[in-house]
Amino acid sequence: MRPTTASTRRAGLALALAAALAVGATACGSGTGAKSADSPAAEVSDGSSGKQGVVLDRPFEKPDMILTDTDGEEFDLIEETKGKPTLIYFGYTNCPDVCPLTMSNIAFAKSQLPEADQDKLQVVFVTSDPERDTPKELGKWLKSAAPGSIGLTGDFDTIQAGARSVGVAIEPSYEEKNGDIVSTHGSQVLFFSPKDDRAHVLYTEGVTAETFEKDFPKLIKGENP
Repeated sequence: MRPTTASTRRAGLALALAAALAVGATACGSGTGAKSADSPAAEVSDGSSGKQGVVLDRPFEKPDMILTDTDGEEFDLIEETKGKPTLIYFGYTNCPDVCPLTMSNIAFAKSQLPEADQDKLQVVFVTSDPERDTPKELGKWLKSAAPGSIGLTGDFDTIQAGARSVGVAIEPSYEEKNGDIVSTHGSQVLFFSPKDDRAHVLYTEGVTAETFEKDFPKLIKGENP
């Protein structure tokens, strides 16, 4: 719910920034048992969590990134999503848990919208592991996890700088002694309003499909939940 007093607005901002800069980073390991791009996406969560979106007092500017989409074409994030309700999430296709669950929740909630509104809402998945997430791999994974989403890959430094500009921490992937590859990435989902192309709402890990479904009709109109 939107804060109604100065004190609650400050508390909301503190929560948002804490989530973005500290708690939001998740270390995800993937070894030989990780899901492949052809595996079914994670099931949609059951709505048991009470977590909601946080309305930001100081909205983030949209990351200035020119990356590559799943067709291998150049994608200017600011220009391509200008004036459109846009969700952005940073993750990677070999993530065993939070990434497929988050994207499945978003995809399910989007599918409950009227068709015209589905066309308006842009869901952008930016890989935090571009070395492995080629355009082809991203396309295969998103087709299963979140059909209709935009997948972007490219230079890691560009992606990391873009993520940091909106308070999302990502670090280069590394291999452990047992062969598992670990990637640390923020688990936040950011919503950018069609009215000013700024992020006004932040969702942390654990937000359910039920919450997204409730909020999307307002977000598409440029309203806060």
